Amino acid sequence: MKTVKLSPRGYCHGVVNAINTISNLTNLSTFKTITILGMVIHNKQVVDFFKEKGIKTIHSTSKTRLELLDEIDEGTVVFTAHGVSPEVYKKAKEKGLEVIDTTCADVTKTQKEVRDYSDQGYDVFFIGKKHHPESEAADGISKNVHVIENIDDLRKATINNDKIAVTNQTTMSLYDIYILAEEIRKIYPTIVFIDEICNATRVRQEAVRNQDKSIDHCFVVGDKLSNNSLNLVHVSKTIANISATLVENIEDINIENLKLYNKVSVTSGASTPTRVTNEVIKFLENFDKDNFSTHDNRSKIELNNLIAIKNRSKI
Repeated sequence: MKTVKLSPRGYCHGVVNAINTISNLTNLSTFKTITILGMVIHNKQVVDFFKEKGIKTIHSTSKTRLELLDEIDEGTVVFTAHGVSPEVYKKAKEKGLEVIDTTCADVTKTQKEVRDYSDQGYDVFFIGKKHHPESEAADGISKNVHVIENIDDLRKATINNDKIAVTNQTTMSLYDIYILAEEIRKIYPTIVFIDEICNATRVRQEAVRNQDKSIDHCFVVGDKLSNNSLNLVHVSKTIANISATLVENIEDINIENLKLYNKVSVTSGASTPTRVTNEVIKFLENFDKDNFSTHDNRSKIELNNLIAIKNRSKI
């Protein structure tokens, strides 16, 4: 099958840093328990990989990072690339935990902007998913931060302040941010807009937006909990007008649907293991709808061989 490999794909620099940092912890001679506060990245395969290495992950969609911290009483706690609020950091120290912070540099930069503007008397609209850890961390910086996920949230907000700044979760869709930012501008014409979309998110979305119109379908390799992967599917469908499917690995590929396509594209979220994406690409390139032997989509990747990174992935 004709397969177009959209670039870039693979891990972003923030994910590489987080995974390398945690991987190095397993090489230390220590009897301390190691617990990751939330999923290190939104990819269950990576979580399972670290579980095999003896590193525990505590995660719940119904609990905040602050609430999850109650479940850790000793050892080392790892803060993920999504970042945490000052309250979480303070609580971890008060509990006597050793803290390993793998917050992405792009997230740290956004948090600093939020803090600086709040300190200057601004109310800050943070465009993001309400239960996403990055939004949760930003919301915990100041009572003057207001997380806005959609237009209804904006309409419910009543801000009596001439000084308003707008920033966003780094993995949000560029196009959703633009729509919400323009609505905010109509209500609060004096806003200051801080463009904090991370470059890894931006270039992936632009590549999907600009893919060749001759492509029948786009496969986005990523976890169902990965916001940036889900947004790539959204961009392909709504901006590029090319149908798209999110697949966690080759086993999610629907063979009967695949037979209907002549030309497909492949991209992946910033938290998707390179080996998983490469396996999807190889399967699609070898696929022949008339050759049954090419229809076996059982994954050959072993968990212990899932992660092999030293530098930023540029496949």
